[in-house]
Amino acid sequence: MLTRRLSILGAAAALTLGLAACGGGESTGEPADSSTSAGPTTLQEIQDAGVITVGTEGTYRPFSFHEGGAGDLTGFDVEVITAVAGELGVEAEFEETQWDAIFAGLDAGRFDVIANQVSITDERLENYDFSDPYTVSTGVIVTTSDNTDITSFEDLQGKTTAQSLTSNWHALAQESGAEIEAVEGWAQSVTLLEQGRVDATINDTLTYLDYQQTNPTDAIKIAAETDEESLSAFTFTKGSDDLIAAVDEALAGLRADGTLAEISEKYFGSDVTE
Repeated sequence: MLTRRLSILGAAAALTLGLAACGGGESTGEPADSSTSAGPTTLQEIQDAGVITVGTEGTYRPFSFHEGGAGDLTGFDVEVITAVAGELGVEAEFEETQWDAIFAGLDAGRFDVIANQVSITDERLENYDFSDPYTVSTGVIVTTSDNTDITSFEDLQGKTTAQSLTSNWHALAQESGAEIEAVEGWAQSVTLLEQGRVDATINDTLTYLDYQQTNPTDAIKIAAETDEESLSAFTFTKGSDDLIAAVDEALAGLRADGTLAEISEKYFGSDVTE
C-alpha cells in the first residue's frame, strides 16, 4: 500500500503538501548525531515490555491534544495508535514533546514510534521507516457555497485568496495566478471568505473537515482539490522491520473491521484513512 501511494507523489506534492500534515512545526526529520542514535526497535522488545512508547505533541488538535487544555490526552492519532497497540497486545504510553524535538526523541530512543501526522517525504524516507499510511489528504480550494466561478485551480487566475505567507499553500495560490491577501492562518481565512473580502482560500482537506466538525456551516464548500495526496504514517527508526510489519497488519485489521473509519468519522465526519 505504501509503495502504491508513494508512486503518485510528484515534486509538486512534496513542495505543496509536505508540510501540510506534519505536525505543528517545520522539522524536516533530520536524524540526530549517529553516535547517539538508538538502534531499531523489535516487536519482541515491545511485547516483552508490554508497552509501546509513543512520541506525540499533545498540542496539535485534532490529532494529539488535551481537551480543554488540561484533560486527558486524546485525538485522532492518539486513538489510532492506541487501537494498534491493542492489536499488538500491549499498552500505548505517550511521551509528549515539541514538534521540533520529536525526531531527535525517536533517534535517542525516548520512544518507539512517532504518532503525530508525520507526512511521508523522500527526505524522511532516507532517515526513517514508516508504517502504511493511516491518513490521506489533498489540497483543496474553499469558496463560499454560492460561488460558481471557481471550480479548478486555473480559475484562481486573477482571483483573491487568503493565505498565510509562511505556508506552502501560499506558493500554490501564487502559482495558480491568484492575488494574495495575507492572513495568520485558517481561522482568519474563513472569516475573510465568509465576509466576501476574498474569493477563496487554499488549505488541506483535514483542516476543512475539522472545521466543519467543530464549526459546522453551509456557507462554505470545497470547490476543487489537488490530484496529489499527502500521506501520513507512524514513524520508526531504520531497521524496525518486524515491528512495522506487525503495525501494518494491525492497521489492515482495523481498516477491515471499520475501526479506522469509525475513529475518522468521529474527528472529521469522513473517512480520511484511505
